[in-house]
Amino acid sequence: MPIRTQMSLVGFIANDPELHFTEAGNEYGRVRVGIEHWRKEADGSFTKLDPTFHDMVTFDSTARETYARFRKGDSFIASGYVHEYEDKRTGTVKEEFVARTMGHNVTRTAYEVDRRRKAQVEPARNPPAATPAVGL
Repeated sequence: MPIRTQMSLVGFIANDPELHFTEAGNEYGRVRVGIEHWRKEADGSFTKLDPTFHDMVTFDSTARETYARFRKGDSFIASGYVHEYEDKRTGTVKEEFVARTMGHNVTRTAYEVDRRRKAQVEPARNPPAATPAVGL
């Protein structure tokens, strides 16, 4: 079976993520991201170029987690795809990266790993009612 791959984007969060809701109540997030660029010189050294900035959108749980866990300046890696659309106000074609999943970039972020499953970490939203004890 072939390995399924997705497009990835490596960059930094350029502004604090925003969380929005559709009319149907679905969550979506928007954030501006920056991508660093480098040029390799003839002597083998690298020159840092100006970053480029792009729009990124997330949906559902990815939107919630991005909003909760990321802040301006954080380095990230995201997988997803590029979505092209027409800006109705200007008539120009624009693009945004739709991140299906994302996480902090381990080469630039210091953190500790909590290996408990998410359900073990977060309390249940509606815990089951206590079962009364039966005495004999």
